[in-house]
Amino acid sequence: MPDGLLAVRAAEGDDDSFAALVRRHGSSLLALARCMLGNPQDAEDAVQDAFVSAWRRLPEYRHSAEFRTWMYRITVNRCLTMRRRRPPPLSLDAVAEPAAGDAWSQPARSAEQDAATAALSRALAELDAGQRLCWVLREVQGLSYKEIAHVTRTSEQTARGRLFRARRSLQEAMGPWR
Repeated sequence: MPDGLLAVRAAEGDDDSFAALVRRHGSSLLALARCMLGNPQDAEDAVQDAFVSAWRRLPEYRHSAEFRTWMYRITVNRCLTMRRRRPPPLSLDAVAEPAAGDAWSQPARSAEQDAATAALSRALAELDAGQRLCWVLREVQGLSYKEIAHVTRTSEQTARGRLFRARRSLQEAMGPWR
């Protein structure tokens, strides 16, 4: 069932429809919040708060943007509020988790992957907040430029520019790992 229809039903009080939206979008919103906040517990709190806010504001949802994009905007706002209250460091596991399975059989490869992950984490932390957010929304979450512009409340051109600068900075920082 499309998100728009689920949102309409949820706005009419259908708990099951809202639960379906939470199941559908919860993991991607959590990944976004983890990248923004760097702390898994804070990320869970932010996403939970975002869904509570969305539930309360569903009657106001105008469907001018996709439900997913609307939820990204709410989640980003919640994360920004939390960051303003206390600036957190970017956690290494917010970027990527170490490879599972054969890590014990190939310790050198695992160590190299961990070092590359740490380098990417440091490079992401060096980006300004706008560039980092645009990069995460595009490269990790797969949003379109139009959706990124809506979430960040900027123009598509600004979103593209931030993403270009983020990619350029990350390429320079990750050069030794190519």
